This record gives sequence, C-alpha cells and structure tokens, in this order.
Amino acid sequence: MAKEGFSMQYDIKDINLAPQGKQRIEWADREMPVLRLIRERFEAEKPLAGIKILACAHITTETANLARALQAGGAESTLIASNPLSTQDDVAASLVADWGIPVMAIKGESTETYMRHVRAALETNPNIIIDDGSDVVATMLKEKPELANSIIGSTEETTTGIVRLNAMQKSGVLNFPAMAVNDAQTKHFFDNRYGTGQSTLDGIIRATNILLAGKNFVVVGYGWCGKGCAMRARGMGANVIVTEVDPIKAIEAVMDGFRVLPMTEAAKRGDFFVTVTGNRHVIDKQHFEVMKDGAIVANSGHFDLELNLEALKEISESVHERRPFVQEYLGKNGKSVIVLGEGRLINLAAAEGHPASVMDMSFANQALSAEYLVKHQGTLSAGVHVLPKEVDQEIASLKLVSLGVNIDELTPEMLEYMNSWESGTE
Repeated sequence: MAKEGFSMQYDIKDINLAPQGKQRIEWADREMPVLRLIRERFEAEKPLAGIKILACAHITTETANLARALQAGGAESTLIASNPLSTQDDVAASLVADWGIPVMAIKGESTETYMRHVRAALETNPNIIIDDGSDVVATMLKEKPELANSIIGSTEETTTGIVRLNAMQKSGVLNFPAMAVNDAQTKHFFDNRYGTGQSTLDGIIRATNILLAGKNFVVVGYGWCGKGCAMRARGMGANVIVTEVDPIKAIEAVMDGFRVLPMTEAAKRGDFFVTVTGNRHVIDKQHFEVMKDGAIVANSGHFDLELNLEALKEISESVHERRPFVQEYLGKNGKSVIVLGEGRLINLAAAEGHPASVMDMSFANQALSAEYLVKHQGTLSAGVHVLPKEVDQEIASLKLVSLGVNIDELTPEMLEYMNSWESGTE
C-alpha cells in the first residue's frame, strides 16, 4: 500500500515488487551503453555532488537508469511520475529499495495524487528540475516562486513542455535557464520518431490485438512523433492518412507517400486514430459524431487533452470497459467509439514505452544537460537554451561506437576547402 507519511519521501504501490523491478532495470541497462559510459564517468568525477534534483518523468526501467547515473554523479534525486498511467510500479519499488532513491509515483494515480506528489517533491527545494511537460516548473512558478532562487536550471524532455517554457519566457516569468533537451538532434530525431513510432503501435496492438494490415490509420500531426507513427503503421500494412495544420509538414507527408486530408474528412474514413500534436481537442465532438462504428482512438501526445473526451461523453449513452485500457463509448446515434488508455499516452498506458536503446540517447542528453547547468552556473541567461552541438555529436559518436559502426573523418584538405571562400570551380 502507498505510504501516506512519505517515509524517506516515497509513495509507491508496493515495496515488495522491488526484485522484479531490479531485474527489469538491469535488463534495460544492457541496451543503454551511452548512459552507462556517462554513469561510469560520473562515478569517478562526481560533477553533481551536493546538487538536489527533482525529476518528473515516466517511471520506467529507462528512467531508473537515468536516476542511477545522476546518483553516481553525486546528486540527491527525488522522482515523481509525469503521467498517471506511465508508472511501472515494480521499477518504483526497486528504486526505493535497491538504490535508496525517493519515488512518489503509483500507476493509475488520480490527478489529485499527482499534484500532491508535485508539491511534496518541490518541498525538497531542488537545484535542478528535470521536467516532462513542464508541470513542475509551472507549479513552482505559480505556487512557490520563491523556490526559483535556489534553481540552477531545468531540463525539458518534451515538445509540449518546451512550448510551455517558451510561453513562460515570453511572459517574463521564466527567471532561470532551461535546457530544451527535446530539441537536441540525438533526442527528437530518434526518440520521437523511432521510439514513439514503435511504442505507440506496440501499445495499440497490446490493448486491442487487432490486425492493422488493410485498416485506415489516421495520424493526427506530422511532427517527428507523427512521422514515426505513420512510418511504422505503413510498415504493418495500414493505409495511412495524415492530418496537419502546418502546410510545410503537410507537403512533407504527401511527398512521403501519405494521403493528407482535413480532420473532418479523415474522421469519416479512419479505423484507427492516433493524436500526436501536443495541442488541445484535435479530435473534437464533430469528429466523433461522423466516425465509423467501432472506430478506435488513441493518444500518444503528452497530455490527454488532445481528445475531447468530455464531448464524447455528452454524445454517448454509456461507457463500458471491454478489455484492459479499452473503453467503448456507446453513442446516442447507435454507433460506438473505442478509446484506448483513457486518452493518455497509449505507449506507456498499455505498453512499456520507448525501447531502452532509443532512450539511451535521450537520457544521455538529460544527464549531460544537468552537468552542463552545474558547470555553467551563473553564466547562462534566463530562458530556453539548446545543448551545444558538440555535446549532441559526442552522444551520437558514443552511440555509433556501441553499435560497432565506424564513419569517415574530414581530411585536412577537406577542412581547408570548407573553411575557404576562395575555392570554387576548378
């Protein structure tokens, strides 16, 4: 049972799940060689000694290995969940029992419990916030702005969170540096595209066990996550339709061989729908009303607001649980709409999230961003920053080494040519 008194500042489902969690954490570690190398260096150098870190993240095996790296670097970390359905309870238990890392996260926790965890974690007076959606930063600035005096900086994992940080900066309330980890090439090119693509379809298939081949699969949004979902759905034999509001991304989807339609039209044709926009109510009442009987709707964006489930309830007579993470809304028009994972991140609600090898690079970015903030304390301006290109390339190089892949290097002659304006046609 959860511990209401927060002994050692933790609140988890069951400490007895720890042995299973430890096995899974160690298994994931096998696929995270870059983060492992960073952890070994951190162990020797202790670049985070004395630093208190509050990490709001999906409590998965991969996140556990990030926490181990931060701990090796000397940091005192507290972990909370970034989504009510993304916590792996055995992992949370192992972090507490085996590594002595405080965790406040329970799979299926209510919004009230989630916010209680956010506020309790802020009471640790952190120096660095590792955020996933910027809920912690936003809550601190609204409710405990005085804590910002102790903040060296924050790091942000998601597109949604960076949008919020940019809005904070524009409003003049972001008074410390924030590293946009999601904007690192070794993060969004790989985590968002390959990680989200595979794990989203994994969640849909685990939840439904329905064949995708031959189905009309609508991807709402063609950012990096949308590209990954569309690519993987096509690979499973689905007929992919893309909806977009950005004309450049829409052209890209067309050139990639996908059909592009307005949502009002796509809603009539889709058998499956996946939202990956980071925006609100991209599937709304008018779309639910024209969907096929039995259409399946899922979200892989950060917040569950992408689906207007309140509107869906209004036009439904009843809601029934058909399978774990599968709810059928029976409409007043006699048709049904199937919602997966309560509209929350389907890849974490019904599956295990991104593969460890992808998160290896993402969390390498997180670990090195924390180190960068400490090394440059007092020299970075308030606002949103991107990790330097050389750090991005270091992570990519380490990943290539782990994969046994060698690449070419520029020769002195090539470097001279590239740095000269006088060379041209010969």
